[in-house]
Amino acid sequence: MTTIKLSSNNFEINSVPIAFPLLLDTLEKSLNTNYRVHQLKHNTVFTWDELGILAYSKNGKLIDSITIVLEAEDYNFSPNKIFSGTFYFENKEITKYYKEHEDARVKLFKGDSSGALVLNNLSAWFSIEKDQVKAIEVSTYVPYKRGEGIPKDKYLIKSLEEETINFTDFGFKLSVVEELMYTKNLLKPVFDLYEFADWYQKREIDIDKEAYEPIEEVVQYFKDLPIPKRLAAEITEIYQDGGNDIYMNLAPFSGGAVEYWDIESSADAKHFPNLKKATLCYAKDQVYDDFIEMGIDTEWL
Repeated sequence: MTTIKLSSNNFEINSVPIAFPLLLDTLEKSLNTNYRVHQLKHNTVFTWDELGILAYSKNGKLIDSITIVLEAEDYNFSPNKIFSGTFYFENKEITKYYKEHEDARVKLFKGDSSGALVLNNLSAWFSIEKDQVKAIEVSTYVPYKRGEGIPKDKYLIKSLEEETINFTDFGFKLSVVEELMYTKNLLKPVFDLYEFADWYQKREIDIDKEAYEPIEEVVQYFKDLPIPKRLAAEITEIYQDGGNDIYMNLAPFSGGAVEYWDIESSADAKHFPNLKKATLCYAKDQVYDDFIEMGIDTEWL
């Protein structure tokens, strides 16, 4: 019978202290049963089939995390059996604790129902569904640092040493950005709202709360973004749709039926001599008529 104990002071398996990164030999001695090895793209997984335990390694030698499987899953590396030992958290047997206490999640995580628990230098992530623990992963706690891994200058607006297009209409510019950035991949960097929010340091952007309407800093980014004049010839068509990447990165929860992105003037068409077709859903009626007069094949979505 495998006994695992996790507390604010220590983590141990069968009385063997566990600290990450962990030598595979130490875990072998602790569990004392055979295991199999499965190579994933970025990790090596060690599976103790009879114990319902998984261990993950980035280099195939040092163990970075351990998962206790409490509900069967159908992956190649999934153990044949679920964990049948005991897992104690602060001297409480964790699976029974959940079953016996309706408010167990609040008690355990002190008001945080996300299923993430930090104990000193350890992180315990509880996969929870319908108040049942499906799996428990224990690893080293790595504090989250906003913007970590993203180049500091990635979304800085840089002046270009070449001619740029002077737009008079923001909605028109957004349609051009859609073509150049997301369709043709000619405008870099390709903007990603979630990455931008992670990168932005002046304040914390809460996408879940704010993205029902245009986020001010994102709108300003695209207003300031220079478009090289040399790319104008690449625009042969503009296609507006509520699901366009540009709109989904400006206000993904807006529902699409909004007027934020309307093209209000056709004046910017003069910059794009190869523009021959336009499909519109965010534009004033006069813009539609102007495009027709310019010989641009135009239709409403």
